[in-house]
Amino acid sequence: MTVPLWMWLASVAGIVTLISVDLWQSRRPHEVGFREAAVWSAVYVAAALLFGAGVLLTSGTQAGVQFFSGYLVEKSLSIDNLFVFAVVLAQFGVPARHQARVLMIGVLGALVLRGAFIAVGAAAVQRYAITFLFFGAFLIFTGVRLFRSHGEQPDIRNSRPIRLLRRIVPMTDDSSSGRLLQRAGGRWKATPVLLATAAILAVDIVFALDSIPAIFGITDNAYLVFTTNAFALLGLRALYFLMIGLLDRLVYLHYGLAILLGFIGVKLVLHYLHTVWAAVPAIPLPLSMAVIVATLTATTVASLLRSRTTTSDPAKSPVTTDAG
Repeated sequence: MTVPLWMWLASVAGIVTLISVDLWQSRRPHEVGFREAAVWSAVYVAAALLFGAGVLLTSGTQAGVQFFSGYLVEKSLSIDNLFVFAVVLAQFGVPARHQARVLMIGVLGALVLRGAFIAVGAAAVQRYAITFLFFGAFLIFTGVRLFRSHGEQPDIRNSRPIRLLRRIVPMTDDSSSGRLLQRAGGRWKATPVLLATAAILAVDIVFALDSIPAIFGITDNAYLVFTTNAFALLGLRALYFLMIGLLDRLVYLHYGLAILLGFIGVKLVLHYLHTVWAAVPAIPLPLSMAVIVATLTATTVASLLRSRTTTSDPAKSPVTTDAG
């Protein structure tokens, strides 16, 4: 798939426009309700579907399938991000009406980081074929780690970067203003909102390290890699408020993502070996798409069924505690 410069410019302009709309939506501190979150989530998903249909019609079936496969994987990984975002916002006690702005900063940071990683990854893949082998091994390792760590809640508040920031910057526990910095005792001090924002940006780096190799396992076209990541991240703020009540019910999502990361890692390893030894089979794109859809569908349905069973039996209901 050859992408002319005008298409790159038009796509970036469209994405910047959508980001501007999202920024406009979060300009005023307010608690995002279910209806607002549902409407804007639908808008961004519709935009991704229309873009994918355009790729399918203008660039052929293979490019279209690559976009939709990549979008599904990246959107699923983005939903996994929401679990950690929820923990961060709870642990730092960010008021509900200020959460949208913190999430927006996190989404913008993720877009910038992934754009940089995509540029480096695309150059490495084109120049060194063995990059596929390294990406594959990393994804298999990540999948195993994710599978084994299911159910563990990260202690973001006491993580090393946050402890270091607390030592360097004077702190206040007041987050009611929603500001990153505020004057207290005659000096500027960082608020818990700043710490939450810094924590989310740090989480963005970790998730970018997982998501970029994953999308390169589906396509090595830099344009598709960039657009799938951009559309997966757009609307993540609204999706957070839409799914906040469902996150606890997706009890098997981590397992599904672990399986997908491992599968894509094996696909990348086989792809590299196929370029060295033609006798080694490569996993075709239609099979990849089928595995992605089947895994996500199975884990979602199983999660909802398990949650329904747990909810109907109070004796089996998990005991929740305040994360703050």
